[in-house]
Amino acid sequence: MIQSNIETTLGMPIRTRHDKPYPVIALLSGMLMLWGGCVCKGQTLQKPNVIVFLVDDLGYSDVGCYGSSYYETPHIDRLAASGMRFTQAYASSTLCSPTRASLLTGKNPARLHITHAIPIQGYKRIEGGRGTPLKDADYVMNLPLEEVTIAEALKRNGYVTASIGKWHVCRDPAYYPEYQGFDVNIGGNHRGHTGSYFYPYKGKWRMAADFPWEEWHTLPDGRPGEYLTDRLTAEAVDFVERNRDRSFFLYLSHYAVHTPIHAKKEVQAKYEQKEPDSLKGHVEPAYAAMIESVDASMGAIVGKLKELELMDNTIIVFTSDNGGFGKQTSNYPFRGNKGNFYEGGIRVPLIIRWPGVTDRPMISETPSITTDLYPTILDMAGLPLIPEQHVDGLSLKPIFNGGDLPSREALYWHFPNYVGPNHPNGSRPLSMIRYRDWKLIESLEDGSVELYDLKTDMAESRNVASENKGLVKSLLAMLEAWRNESGVQLPEVNPDYSATSR
Repeated sequence: MIQSNIETTLGMPIRTRHDKPYPVIALLSGMLMLWGGCVCKGQTLQKPNVIVFLVDDLGYSDVGCYGSSYYETPHIDRLAASGMRFTQAYASSTLCSPTRASLLTGKNPARLHITHAIPIQGYKRIEGGRGTPLKDADYVMNLPLEEVTIAEALKRNGYVTASIGKWHVCRDPAYYPEYQGFDVNIGGNHRGHTGSYFYPYKGKWRMAADFPWEEWHTLPDGRPGEYLTDRLTAEAVDFVERNRDRSFFLYLSHYAVHTPIHAKKEVQAKYEQKEPDSLKGHVEPAYAAMIESVDASMGAIVGKLKELELMDNTIIVFTSDNGGFGKQTSNYPFRGNKGNFYEGGIRVPLIIRWPGVTDRPMISETPSITTDLYPTILDMAGLPLIPEQHVDGLSLKPIFNGGDLPSREALYWHFPNYVGPNHPNGSRPLSMIRYRDWKLIESLEDGSVELYDLKTDMAESRNVASENKGLVKSLLAMLEAWRNESGVQLPEVNPDYSATSR
């Protein structure tokens, strides 16, 4: 039944591991975590299920309900029709590892010192070199086991937990999901992308021309022609089916739509015949097809929840880890892309469906950030908050009840590193604050500042710092106080740099 339903939704045969038992430790921990003993079939669960559906590199307007007419996302749009759609949601970083670490911990990447995308085991990425005024600040390569992840917090309260898909918050296997509160880990490792979206999911990569090639497989098994997005979906549906009588937390973290751009040919062909949206920069058929496959994944998950009569007891969070990749899409109507801190690099889609509360389309213009998801999930599940852990996040629950968030001074970002040339207009070291409708960017290289009024200039086309010197001074003081409180790391002066070397 499960496999035939999935194949109908996704349009191709899929091999799952449902015929293989999960590791014994996962089964034992799941048995011990039932609410006060056995939860019988058909009995109402005491706590809601939670699904975090995370897409890699999905831009703000890459979804129909956020403005795209070229990319087709009917299932995600239907989720928005019964959920709250946030129009000013931010990723904690413009790169994947920092944002993912902040989602899992509720802490700002700068506080964690996980400020850059983490390289593979044994290698350390250094973007800032002889030709830059500063040297890249050192950054943490493994999400510390001492952090109480959202999975660990839920597991302590009776949830069975699964991480399916991309992990990328470590470089060492000792920090994989199974050591961070997840009973099940499928496809999660220290790699930032898959080698291929088609079985055998083989990858080949090297740090630079003088480094050796390394090969890996995202998943150890599969069928010829199998597509990774579909396979991860099938595994997720299998997990839901297996745990229909338990409270579960599913972290479905798709590798899509990150490069390599590999799409199912029959889906891509449809977009090759469709008129692109040149105004919004949505023009790439293969990328559009990858988005459609992600949307089909949402459809399959929701379809299984409905079949099992679990929709009324399942919270669904849909979002992205950063803005869209500038070589594949445009983050219209914003300036910037993944790799820099203009709005296009950090403003992301966020939809939260909360059964019994979001029974109609709802929109929030309240600024939010990735760190808010941790306390929001706990709060919606009726669980006690852990303020000493999710210190940089606020629960968004009051918004759903028509209220306002508790007082939050501002949103902060800190990036003491360099982004390489693969990303258009890659960031240089900076700190940034959003205070009300004002956004200030401070260069850590020379102290120069950019100030934008997002209310009147959401495209960040006019730097008004020189016209608002008093405000600039106040915002810089707020930034400095926040950096001191958060214990951020700073880049060092590069002694080998000279202006002529740039």
